[in-house]
Amino acid sequence: MRSSQVQENEAGRGAAMKAWRTIGLHTAIAACFMFLLQRYGLSATLESSLLWAIVFGGCAAGLAYSQANR
Repeated sequence: MRSSQVQENEAGRGAAMKAWRTIGLHTAIAACFMFLLQRYGLSATLESSLLWAIVFGGCAAGLAYSQANR
């Protein structure tokens, strides 16, 4: 009985780590995309590009988190 609880706990931890890794990756890619689009595609200032990257990355994180917890 004890080993099955350990296996379930390890499986749950693995799934949680995969979800957080996916959320982090989604956030980083979205922020990079927005920064590059703003900075080089639209010739925005560095400050504006960083601000939009942070906002867009935060929104992407929220969306990925809600999808991971479905």
